[in-house]
Amino acid sequence: MNNHEVLIIDDETQMRRLLEITLQSHNFRVREAATAKEGLLMAANHPPDLILLDLGLPDESGHSVLNKLRTWFTKPILIISVQNSEEDIVSALDNGANDYIMKPFRTGELLARIRTALRNTASLGINTIVEFKDLQIDLTTRVVRKNQEVIKLTATEYSLLTLFIQNEGKVLTHNYLLKQIWGPNSTNESQYLRVYVGQLRKKIEDNPNKPVHIITESGVGYRFVGGETFI
Repeated sequence: MNNHEVLIIDDETQMRRLLEITLQSHNFRVREAATAKEGLLMAANHPPDLILLDLGLPDESGHSVLNKLRTWFTKPILIISVQNSEEDIVSALDNGANDYIMKPFRTGELLARIRTALRNTASLGINTIVEFKDLQIDLTTRVVRKNQEVIKLTATEYSLLTLFIQNEGKVLTHNYLLKQIWGPNSTNESQYLRVYVGQLRKKIEDNPNKPVHIITESGVGYRFVGGETFI
């Protein structure tokens, strides 16, 4: 039975109520905060399993709250916001948000992304073999299989794939991927990323032109979807 606790930090009473009803109906325990100050205090005094954070708080920017939380809070933080500019999305993801969901959203999609974030946290550092519907990745032997057949990946392709699967469901920005794979001075080399994502798709996707695993988030980055599709 699900026993995860979610902290909602959002100044809209109706939104908090909607989230509370939705989450409690799926057996989540819920706590609520209407201000940045209250949310930070509640998170510090009783750390939840996951935080839903709005960016438009009355007393402090949600971006500032995210930065403060990430100095110590290691569990998932999902942004829920009406702010939909590319700059806001990229900034939140680069500063440690696990996902960014724009209001209004469908509850099914929200719940799927919450489950994915919690599942990834629970399995982090435990599983050496990761399995999806048609993919199996052995993180110890570095062997990748699709439909039980071994796929030959280059070192860079393998590094990119493992980075994706370790962050399943999370949007990874272009800058983050470039820094992780090619180093801190490679943030302007976006063509590298496009080339290697294209090559990886050809090897792991049934149809590289209609990928189901490596999903493009336009203008932001990529999201790896393993076994649960966001509808």
